[in-house]
Amino acid sequence: MRAGYALFASQPMPWFTWAMCISLFLMLASFTPPIGPIFFVGLMPTVTVMTLSAARFAESGQKLLPAMWTHPLKRPGVFKRLSGIGALYVGLSLLAGLIAFVPFLGELTTAMEAVVAADGNAVAEVTLLLDAMRTPLIIFAVLYVLVATLFWFTPPLVALNDVPLRQALFFSLLACWRNKWAFAIYGIVWGGVFLAIDLLGTLLAGIGLSSQLVGMLQVPLNIILGAVLYCSFYANYTTVFGIERAQAQDPL
Repeated sequence: MRAGYALFASQPMPWFTWAMCISLFLMLASFTPPIGPIFFVGLMPTVTVMTLSAARFAESGQKLLPAMWTHPLKRPGVFKRLSGIGALYVGLSLLAGLIAFVPFLGELTTAMEAVVAADGNAVAEVTLLLDAMRTPLIIFAVLYVLVATLFWFTPPLVALNDVPLRQALFFSLLACWRNKWAFAIYGIVWGGVFLAIDLLGTLLAGIGLSSQLVGMLQVPLNIILGAVLYCSFYANYTTVFGIERAQAQDPL
């Protein structure tokens, strides 16, 4: 987190703008289901590589320009390979969802029909639905973590280091496994930070601030935290794979 913040603080406005663009893209995707979310997930490997590309230039002391984000995509075949990684990521995520939810489809359908039939007085029925969803959600969470570890470092390994896809998937899984406790703490800390911001907004609303004002305060703060989070991905990548900082003097 400290390395991510230091990278963000070196040039805050470009990183803030980049995080805001990602947030707007995510918002647009959420408004256009199911194509939008699928498209967003499929583009995440490309977004990751663009972020790490800019981080390399920033760490070398250069002023960030728009072309620095797209720099690795100009190499022949890179965008095609990243698109393939994104398609594979989407496919495995959907497969994880099918494995988790299809065996419980009967119970979920029955619970949902009970909620609809309750006609507004559905406290017990909603509880039944939540109970029916608990097990498949846990299974999906476990499967998705496995999928995420496969792809956590795969995009930069393929796009920036020319590692073949199969080897990159293996190296990503191995790196995540070897550093599992560090990543667990990393995830818990970041989850706690975003939860604290949400709780702060609730407290501000509780003392009488309008929801519009609370939103005006929360949105830029969340974007800043998102930018720091994206910057920290570069620190993760260079630390886990032992990439020397001196290499940043000749980005890409």
